[in-house]
Amino acid sequence: MTFAGSLPGQPRGGAIGGAATARAVCVLAPNPSAMTLDGTNTWIVAEPDSDLAVVIDPGPLDEGHLTAVMTEAEKAGKRVALTLLTHGHPDHAEGAARFAELTRTPVRALDPAMRLGDEGLEAGDVITDGGTEIRVVPTPGHTSDSLSFHIPADAAVLTGDTVLGRGTTVVAHPDGRLGEYLDTLRRLRSLTVDDGVHTVLPGHGPVLNDARGAIEYYLAHRANRLAQVETAVEAGHRTAPDIVAHVYADVDRSLWPAAELSVRAQLDYLREHGLI
Repeated sequence: MTFAGSLPGQPRGGAIGGAATARAVCVLAPNPSAMTLDGTNTWIVAEPDSDLAVVIDPGPLDEGHLTAVMTEAEKAGKRVALTLLTHGHPDHAEGAARFAELTRTPVRALDPAMRLGDEGLEAGDVITDGGTEIRVVPTPGHTSDSLSFHIPADAAVLTGDTVLGRGTTVVAHPDGRLGEYLDTLRRLRSLTVDDGVHTVLPGHGPVLNDARGAIEYYLAHRANRLAQVETAVEAGHRTAPDIVAHVYADVDRSLWPAAELSVRAQLDYLREHGLI
């Protein structure tokens, strides 16, 4: 038996969904899969005594889920004032336009194509619509438009797909860039060291109680995979499919297409750094 406390990041036990911190509530979308784990975590963030709330990642275009998010906010006596996106992947953002229509709220994102309204999101922006401070942290790598949201009052960071509640994320060629992703992980680690962040509110999977432990695990995992890919190339495995079969033999074959995109990103990184 493996206990949750011994896993990287100390994932929180129990059902996914419900109150995660004093200011963040998760509504789990009904879109489980090998890539989305239990489904997409839609987050409602607000100060406990505020009558306004911010929703982060409305999730897929699922009318029942979008209604459930609004209902959850209303049950707490709050009206949705703003929608934010961690990035533009459909499992996080496809429902944003419909949710904006239902709630009559703007959508703010880094990618202009994903915005609804006049304002986007940039590094250093501070959102206070829900009464609590949400700091925008640029975290590219998984995608070029990936953002995380630091909630200082909860010592928490909401990471989208950059750090998951279980397993590790995919950095997929061509939009995913491994060098940027490694820099992002170091940036998040600095939040745990310098700003006291200890909780990860992920885009998929359970809440992590040990943010630094999770990020250190991610950094070690990436270093190990890079070394494996470099060794595979030195052994004569030249194509991405061949490297996947060699390095990711222990991974479910249904995930090999995603692993191939990850390998392509790793090969780009190794070439850029003169390692192969």
